[in-house]
Amino acid sequence: MESAVQIDGSVMEGGGQILRVSAALSCITGSAIKISKIRAGRSTPGLRPQHLSGLQLVSDLCSGSLQGAAIGSTDIGLSPGKIQSGNHTADTQTAGSVCLLMQVALPCALFADSSSQLCLKGGTNAEMAPQIDYTVKVFKPVVEKFGVSFDCDLRMRGYYPKGGGEVLVTVNPVKELQPVTMTERGNITKIYGRAFVAGVLPYKLAKDMSTAAVRTIRKEIKELYINIQALQEKEMACGNGNGIIIIAESSTGCVFAGSALGKKGVYADKVGIEAAEMLLRNIRHNGCVDEFLQDQVIIYMALAKGRSRIRTGAVTLHTQTAIHVAEQLTQAKFTITKCDDELSSNVTFIIECEGSGATNPHL
Repeated sequence: MESAVQIDGSVMEGGGQILRVSAALSCITGSAIKISKIRAGRSTPGLRPQHLSGLQLVSDLCSGSLQGAAIGSTDIGLSPGKIQSGNHTADTQTAGSVCLLMQVALPCALFADSSSQLCLKGGTNAEMAPQIDYTVKVFKPVVEKFGVSFDCDLRMRGYYPKGGGEVLVTVNPVKELQPVTMTERGNITKIYGRAFVAGVLPYKLAKDMSTAAVRTIRKEIKELYINIQALQEKEMACGNGNGIIIIAESSTGCVFAGSALGKKGVYADKVGIEAAEMLLRNIRHNGCVDEFLQDQVIIYMALAKGRSRIRTGAVTLHTQTAIHVAEQLTQAKFTITKCDDELSSNVTFIIECEGSGATNPHL
């Protein structure tokens, strides 16, 4: 591990994201990494179960060896080998997010010799992570622009605190990724969503979330029909939960979302309003990706062959962190410039990246 790239896990956002981006890039570039001070500033420092299962999944994908991988560990090492296609399973055994597991594994599987099946178990609609609906409706169509091709079969939904959800992801390998330009937002043409209850929670909660969300969006966007279905999850759900995700699409193919999950003691209409306000906030800045997709596309920009340009709202700490790690582990070069055109509110930026042009040696 002498030649390992040293990564400080406490810088900037200082959380699980540094782990995900660096582990995936280590796997793809073949560079060994050592990450120290993992989640140093968090209330429970070190690896949590979901981080551990994510690292084990990457190590499994790249026939690598992991050092120091245990719950609570603040220092780990990963020495990657050859990326293996085929079947891989990761189980957080908690409500740890399957979407975050997918975030770390998907880029790796793109560089395998044939297609991979990832069976991911945990929470599908969990706090502090994208909901599976976001991954399928927002993340997927945008990463497909880079040439990524994957399918996501939702077998079971799982909620906090039990988890129990399961997603089967099939990933096809690529020779290389194409750069993406998304600088024209266009008009919002469609707003739709789903408000759900699962388990013992009454259906009325779903209707209350939906009604409150529609009412909130109507105040600002009057001309569109807004369809937010209220649903009772039956067979496909493990445990109790409620939540909402609302999606907006633009005339140029940009996709945005706002979402929220119910918690004990929080009125359903408040949950609906929270999701609606999040969506409106992400439409106002006139960028082409929302604040959550922003950091998720960085790794793809860094790996693509050529120059990508994406217009965003305020650049988040997560995004700055992903850029920091990507520049440490690849030859990619990022620049962020403020937009000055007439459409931009005071917080619109262009993130530009000269990608490293990673190629798949097995294809």
